Amino acid sequence: MRKILLGAAGLLGFLVVWQLIPTLGLADPHDLPYATDVFGWLFQEVRDLAFWRRLRLTMTSWAIGLTLATLAALALGTVVGMVPFLRRATHTTVEFLRPVPSVALIPLAVLMFGLQMRAALVIIVYAAFWQVFVQVIYGVADVDTVARDTARSFGLTRAERLRYLVLPTALPYLMTGLRLGAAVALILAVTAEMVIGNPGIGRMIELSRSSGDAVGLYGLVVVTGVLGLLVNVVFRFVERRSLAWHQSVLADEAAR
Repeated sequence: MRKILLGAAGLLGFLVVWQLIPTLGLADPHDLPYATDVFGWLFQEVRDLAFWRRLRLTMTSWAIGLTLATLAALALGTVVGMVPFLRRATHTTVEFLRPVPSVALIPLAVLMFGLQMRAALVIIVYAAFWQVFVQVIYGVADVDTVARDTARSFGLTRAERLRYLVLPTALPYLMTGLRLGAAVALILAVTAEMVIGNPGIGRMIELSRSSGDAVGLYGLVVVTGVLGLLVNVVFRFVERRSLAWHQSVLADEAAR
């Protein structure tokens, strides 16, 4: 409860400072609109069905992209992580491709798929894939050698070792990768809509910018911030529930 109250107090303080900056003339209201104007605009916008349709389009591309990235990263990361030769052979390639900015691939995606959702999905999947893939490799490779040898000596099949040994060890890494990938996927979903022009929240932001609608622009930025917060909260909740047995969660619960 104390943590929630402190968070609410911090948010309230931020809104007060935001309102005071244009009120005291420290910034032009055209460049930094009043917080009351922005939230008034938001109140009107959330009553419009078109807003929710655009929000649905953004979250649909986010969900599809994150799902595809997770499935691909889980499959490839498990295989690479379990075979030391593959880890060594792919290390340089991974370190080369991972830092490539996803935004730099937008022209290529548009050239391949045109101004469609598939072009945005290429960017989202590419960005989220590396977040999950690297964590899965680390998790699978972190399996204790003694435990692996013991499981093999007891005659456990590869599927049983994967289920009872590899999965419990890699799960904390996987959940971390999912949480990071979800945030990155949301960022790229909005960015792709802004650059490619697909309908969604990102497209609305770009239209507000081009028309000089500062109030609408700030309001949509607030929406993206709220979406990011909700995504993080949901994935943290899922992470804590799925890792309720893990020592990190148990230690955190004991400290509360």
